[in-house]
Formats: sequence, structure tokens, C-alpha cells
Amino acid sequence: MIIRSVEFVKSAVKPADYPPAVLPEIVFSGRSNVGKSSLINTLVKRKRLARTSSTPGRTQLINFFEINGSMAFVDIPGYGYAKVPQKVKAQWASMIETYLTTRETLTGLILIMDIRRNQGPVESAFVEWLARRQIPAVLVLTKADKLSRAKQLDRQRLAARAFPDVSAEIILFSAKTRLGCDDVWKAIERLIEVKPGSS
Repeated sequence: MIIRSVEFVKSAVKPADYPPAVLPEIVFSGRSNVGKSSLINTLVKRKRLARTSSTPGRTQLINFFEINGSMAFVDIPGYGYAKVPQKVKAQWASMIETYLTTRETLTGLILIMDIRRNQGPVESAFVEWLARRQIPAVLVLTKADKLSRAKQLDRQRLAARAFPDVSAEIILFSAKTRLGCDDVWKAIERLIEVKPGSS
């Protein structure tokens, strides 16, 4: 993908704050500190488009970015280990579910997981939830450079067994080496081509 333009559009909490529903939207989701912002920055070849931090829970709003004037990336708060009060986590969950269930231009979701961590019941339940709502998902295993090639493939096979009903490939990715960057872009382009309701 040739990146011609990248623009932060706005942050939102509720549907009234969303930008106009015009472009197909790809949403990025994953546990806190899984490398979500690094993945977005690597894809669009920007260092600080999405904020990165060693502290979980930095993304606290739904952030919209316009890419090439033809699609939008949507960065939502991570789940899991963010050091925020339970009440705030509940607010995040409601905010995210509202977006996922009401946004008509939502085209697909990139589910990001740390390759070194086992996929747990939270991820399994989320994938099943997405499937019931016919939201296509692509699974990306980040931080692949932390493992040898043999270990990478082992973890990829393990993820495939953990999500047997996911039709999309499971992509190995590294922000450091750019491994898998082209594969993620190809998956995004396929999602946009076959978005629900398209002819």
C-alpha cells in the first residue's frame, strides 16, 4: 500500500461524536500494551500517529484516522490489564460495544495479540461475538521479532487451533522488522473489497 496521506480526524466517546459515516472503517482491538499503536504507526509509516506507551491503557477514546482519503483506521481502548478503575473499564466496554454494534461503515476488525501470550477466554469470546454479528476479523500476532522463526510458526499454529472458526489467516507481525506489514495491508484491502452489503 502506498501511503499518500494520513490524517487524525477526531476522538469520540458516543455516536454523536463520530465523524460522518462515509469511508469504510477498519477497527484495531487488542489487550492493553499488545502493540496496537505500534502496528498502526508501522502500517501508515508514521512514528507517532497513534500514541505508544509502556504503560497500559493510554488509548482511552475511540480515535479516527483517515488514510489516503479512501478508508479510516479506528483505534479503540485496549482491554485487559490497563491500570484504571473498574468503573472506567465498564465505560470503555460500553463505548466500544456501542461503536461495534451501531457503526454502519465498520468493515472489519484487526484483533491484535502478543505472540508470546496464549489466547485466552476473553479473546475466544470476542471472536465468537464478532462472528455472531458478522464482523470480519483478521488476527495479527505482534512482537514476532521476540521469537525465533520456528517459535513464531509454533505460536501461529497454536493460535489457529485456538480460533478454528476464523476464516482469515493469522498474520505474524513485527513493528521492529516490519515482518507481516504487507500481509496486514492485503488483508485490510480484502476486507474493504468484501465489506458487508457490498455488491
